[in-house]
Amino acid sequence: MSKKDKTSIFVSLQMIHYFSLMDLEATSKLATIRCKQMTVTIDRFKTAIVIIDMQNDFVAKGAPIECAAARNIVKPIRHLISTAHTYKIPVIYTQEVHRQSMVDFGLELDYGEPVHCLEGESGSDFFEPLRPRQQDYVIHKRRYSAFFATDLEILLKGLEVDTLILAGVATDVCVRATAQDGHQLNYKVLVMPECVAGTTVKRHQAALDNIAYLFGAVIPQKQLMEILLKPADERVPA
Repeated sequence: MSKKDKTSIFVSLQMIHYFSLMDLEATSKLATIRCKQMTVTIDRFKTAIVIIDMQNDFVAKGAPIECAAARNIVKPIRHLISTAHTYKIPVIYTQEVHRQSMVDFGLELDYGEPVHCLEGESGSDFFEPLRPRQQDYVIHKRRYSAFFATDLEILLKGLEVDTLILAGVATDVCVRATAQDGHQLNYKVLVMPECVAGTTVKRHQAALDNIAYLFGAVIPQKQLMEILLKPADERVPA
């Protein structure tokens, strides 16, 4: 790729402590992210979108664990999902759900969290604008990480996926836990700050810092979509 074709992007002040400069380049199949701390090469045919816990008990107004700015990320996530459907990128939803007896909460409620996402109650339902479509996948989980005691990895191996784009809530709980487990299982992890929300703004930012330091790349949505989908004439779905 010629020097002219390379794209250098200075990120916003909000993200400048992650990557002071990112060099982005794409071939017909592979895309490379070079950032301050790491280099990630992405094969878009081996990438999946994971939408984490966009459910009423985390997103709806007045929810038991209402995440700060959760409703603000609905539109960016819908755009992400629409793009994924267009380009045949798998979309996987996680859904936290607990038995009515609460026997499977473990220690989760011992640290001040209210009861949430009980089976058969509306709080465990997906937030209305973000319901899975027929072609999407749903992973039910009892704990924070989408990998823990679920069949997510079986699904990813079946789909031949090695790269995860994470979106949803909460940045500082389930998103971060999934990012850590994904990294430990040798998946490349990408997070777009416009598509995640935390239990508080402060915790959200701290979690993004932590993910960027150890577990993956934090990159603006616009730039990541450009990496995955360009050049357009070579990335039209079959």
